[in-house]
Amino acid sequence: MQLILASQSPRRKELLGLFHIPFVIRASDIDEAMDPKKAPAHEVARVSRAKAEATPRAPEDVVIAADTVVVLGGTVLGKPADEADAIRMLTALSGRDHQVMTGVTVLRGDTALVHTEITDIHFRPLSRQEIARYVATGEPMDKAGAYGIQGGAALFAEKMHGDYYNVMGLPVCALWKMLQQIAPEIMEDTQ
Repeated sequence: MQLILASQSPRRKELLGLFHIPFVIRASDIDEAMDPKKAPAHEVARVSRAKAEATPRAPEDVVIAADTVVVLGGTVLGKPADEADAIRMLTALSGRDHQVMTGVTVLRGDTALVHTEITDIHFRPLSRQEIARYVATGEPMDKAGAYGIQGGAALFAEKMHGDYYNVMGLPVCALWKMLQQIAPEIMEDTQ
């Protein structure tokens, strides 16, 4: 049996490393497009499950897949297409509340546990110069909502309610509970 992380994200790799369980990375290639007519919490869960199911695995393997989005006023902010898009997103988030949603799927055989973790965040008002300086670092370009809370955007988040690690892309507490339920034997060596 292998534990498989279905993601190329360096942040997810780092966070799963906190569990001290050996794992391999085997990302799947799926269409991550979301239906704007459906609830974002439902859609991130659906995408995470599709990623898990598309990952090559043996029946006894355990697959972890996740998908993270930023939601502002019901609108999903994915990864920015370019610097102008990143500036647009950060300007929209400035001085406002938003949510970070991560859909997580843990799959073993025909059993799938699916969960959506939601963290509420409030950004303080940001100046155009702050936004431009942050975008110029390149950090926002591969991140949902055009920011990384573990990087320069830590200066933007004035309030947070929920799992900090969810905002990084992997809600570790919820994932721990899911793994205990679906694969208790791999958890024994870590307790």
